[in-house]
Amino acid sequence: PPKPSQVDLLCDAVYLPARSSWARSVRITFDDRRVQAVAIDGLPVYSFNVQGITVLTALDNERIRIDTAAQTWESDFRGLAQSQGRCERSP
Repeated sequence: PPKPSQVDLLCDAVYLPARSSWARSVRITFDDRRVQAVAIDGLPVYSFNVQGITVLTALDNERIRIDTAAQTWESDFRGLAQSQGRCERSP
């Protein structure tokens, strides 16, 4: 079987309404056919959905959307807070 590859992203997410900025790390593990695993801040997520270039997942009641082409992060925490931010590939 092909050896899995991974990409690490560091996202600067700004949360509203608090206007606090958090550095969020994302690791996406994949092979030549599909995404195999997703981890947020070092924690493997229970489930995820890939829609084209977008990875949808959730962690601790936070729904997370990562656009891998635009390298952006968006999330919603139970409607109480939302975040948006840019991501950069980690070396």
